[in-house]
Amino acid sequence: MVQPAHRPADTYSPLYFLGSLGAGGIVVTFFMFLMFWVPHPTQPVPVFKDIAAAWVNGEVPIQVAIAVAMAGIAIFAFLNIKSLIWNLQSFSAFRKTPAYAALRTSNAESTLLAMPLALAMTVNVGFILGMVFVPQLWSVVEYLFPLAMVAFALIAVMAFRLIGVFLGRVLAKGGLFDVTAHNSFAQLTPAFAVSMVAVGFSAPVAMSTNPTTVGVAMVMSTVLGTIAIVYTVVAAITAFASMLQHGTAREAGPTLMIIVPIATVLGIMFLRQDHGLHATYDSHANAGETMVFLARLIAIQLAFLGLGAVVLRAQGYFNDFVVGTRTSPGSYALVCPFVALSVMLQFFINKGLVAADVIAKFDLAYWELTGLAITSQVVAIVLVLRLNRQHFGHTPETAIPPE
Repeated sequence: MVQPAHRPADTYSPLYFLGSLGAGGIVVTFFMFLMFWVPHPTQPVPVFKDIAAAWVNGEVPIQVAIAVAMAGIAIFAFLNIKSLIWNLQSFSAFRKTPAYAALRTSNAESTLLAMPLALAMTVNVGFILGMVFVPQLWSVVEYLFPLAMVAFALIAVMAFRLIGVFLGRVLAKGGLFDVTAHNSFAQLTPAFAVSMVAVGFSAPVAMSTNPTTVGVAMVMSTVLGTIAIVYTVVAAITAFASMLQHGTAREAGPTLMIIVPIATVLGIMFLRQDHGLHATYDSHANAGETMVFLARLIAIQLAFLGLGAVVLRAQGYFNDFVVGTRTSPGSYALVCPFVALSVMLQFFINKGLVAADVIAKFDLAYWELTGLAITSQVVAIVLVLRLNRQHFGHTPETAIPPE
């Protein structure tokens, strides 16, 4: 008799939604190639007609970049959607188990926010797919923005309901939150989810020409972004105090770098809002201010990347959970910081340094800095592929002696 093969992912955790999130983030890193290398003079983002024109009129390097970007977007969008569907199906079954009931009475209840986080990312991925692969989409985009805002509003309702249940449980009475198990940044997952919805709401601010759409999106993204910032600060301060007293929870170590994607997401939100203020309300911010703003965000990201790397290395996390044989769903949290750093570097280089005339576009310094962004992107891709193989690959089948 042969024992059935087992996958680590068969022991389900809501943290597996981070696998979908990571693949969706990589879609964004490939879209950065098109965003900053393909001319799009008639709208704030490149669409199908701009990409087609650049392919026809461009030289070999831009054609290669377009081919790589479109292939990367298609492949990782497929992985993003596939992983999301698997997670939704698995989560539905997980809700009927005792493990789910136990999760709802523990600190880990906040991991449920990984679901709206992944859903919001997939809506963003869908928008990228439409812009890149659907001809004439921009001609009806003003009708799509309200639909996208409704989708993000529904996801926001889901997120706040989950947050409300969690905070209502732990704050209504004392002793229901284990402070000794608060020794990581896992409790920042709700803030990450809300910030992802906020950046989704900010897209129409930068892209719509309808003042009502812009105004509603501006207010909603501001409200959600502000709540995300407040939640991040409170959760990070209390968690850091617990980590100083009890050390960092080993399997939750990657959450130390969750500040990196939060900073990128909120940074993009602010950039979109600045563009909307300029285009719709005639409010102007100069390139120097944008460069300094992005430099400050990168400084925050580098600080928390360094903190996470130091702690994970001291704990031997990479040897055990990345290149070793042990598995933890929380390992997928490692993908987001590298995705986020890659995207933020692209914005800093193009919207900061190039726009402020510190460097020239496509010169040697430009490509040296862009190489850092691409390196971070490659690390994220390798991590996704490695973790997928670890968690979703079947263990070798073993023979069981007959009775």
